[in-house]
Amino acid sequence: MTLISSILFALVALLHVWFMALEMFLWEKPLGLKTFRQSKEQAAVTAVLAKNQGLYNGFLAAGIVWGLAEGPASPMGQRALIFFGACVVVAGLYGAWSTGKRQILYVQTLPAMLALGSLVL
Repeated sequence: MTLISSILFALVALLHVWFMALEMFLWEKPLGLKTFRQSKEQAAVTAVLAKNQGLYNGFLAAGIVWGLAEGPASPMGQRALIFFGACVVVAGLYGAWSTGKRQILYVQTLPAMLALGSLVL
């Protein structure tokens, strides 16, 4: 089960690196505007907030990578993966609730829940 867990956590980490790139570097670019369905004016007003949000997504990815580097079978690796995986789940739940976008549950929350489930089982 640790191989499946590692693959799922690696996917979650990659997703958060992508979220970080979108929010920190592509927010005001055509891809960022299209992804977040906003105008250039809206993006310009919220760019600093998006960069901060992107940084936090980078921290989540880094924590998961740290847990994977320690190894899902090691106590430290398990604790890191459980903590950062739970943080992703909470962030996804809050994001879906606060924005009303159910898609966040499928893109962010579900992969983290599957990764956590596979680690705990």
